Amino acid sequence: MELRTLGRTGLNVSPLCLGAMMFGGWGNTDHDESIKIIHKALDAGINFIDTADVYSQGESEEIVGKALSSIDRSRVVVATKVHGQMGDDPLSQGNSRRWIMAEVEHSLKRLKTDYIDLYQIHRPDESTDIEETLGALSDLVHQGKIRYFGSSTFPAEQIVAAQWAAERRGYEHFRTEQPPYSILVRGIERDVLPTAQSFGMGVIPWSPLAGGWLAGKYGEGKKNSSRRAARLPDRYDLDSPGNQRKLEAVNQLTTLADEAGISLIELALAFVLENPAVTSPIIGPRTMKHLESQLGATEVRLESGVLDRIDEINPPGTNVNPIDGGWEPSVLTNMRRRRRHHE
Repeated sequence: MELRTLGRTGLNVSPLCLGAMMFGGWGNTDHDESIKIIHKALDAGINFIDTADVYSQGESEEIVGKALSSIDRSRVVVATKVHGQMGDDPLSQGNSRRWIMAEVEHSLKRLKTDYIDLYQIHRPDESTDIEETLGALSDLVHQGKIRYFGSSTFPAEQIVAAQWAAERRGYEHFRTEQPPYSILVRGIERDVLPTAQSFGMGVIPWSPLAGGWLAGKYGEGKKNSSRRAARLPDRYDLDSPGNQRKLEAVNQLTTLADEAGISLIELALAFVLENPAVTSPIIGPRTMKHLESQLGATEVRLESGVLDRIDEINPPGTNVNPIDGGWEPSVLTNMRRRRRHHE
């Protein structure tokens, strides 16, 4: 695979990043099989792995750690994330200095490594000052426990605020952003991608297959038994008008892929790879078959006519179903933030 530079870090990473969310209780519970998938990806030229503490409550990190223990660790760029609730303790979550400094030690232990290449803040935390977060992350860089740090699913205005805060306080900067991005979820084209480019940030999109929709897994007459659909029913319930629109778009995209002589999966991944702001989309296979169906996307180049047709099916800057944006500020989700008087 032809390597790409991760923002301005100087790190050369593969054009596909192996996501480990589906290794463990959320997906493939067979550790040996999951490790084989990781090794197969590495053998195919992928040198970039992304996981998170919250994935199966640490089990995903443990599987990645087992896989790394039998290879040359220096060959792999390892990314993980912090923020989500771990266990029942209300203090074991968020973006505070206290939690970041504690949880990085847990992740290092689970990953069986002395350092993390890229440590990411999994979601914004409106209760924590961004300078608190940046200060803790900068200390971890200076201690050698992490090499770089980044954000995930941050809106453009918070990316800007974090960059300005780092400049003002002399902290290290967010070097990457990990947003949701696919043919069906293009909202970040309006602001997040241009903002990331302006600050020289690497972009590693999650869910380039739109949670399986662009793998052809969901639709009329197809039994939906995935764990992800059970956890996030609003994104898969076909009674939802937004999901009906996704199904209509998928049907049109399937026809387009057939006409182009490629699979729907290859169409979806090649679309994300085509954007000059994107470094490496994250693929999240649960099985070896899933991995093999996605590796070939790096060899696909979409013609202008195909890209124009995609723009017609879902225009630039548009999320087919607004709920798929990944995160919304409390001013939108909590009516008390919008009303002086309420019941």
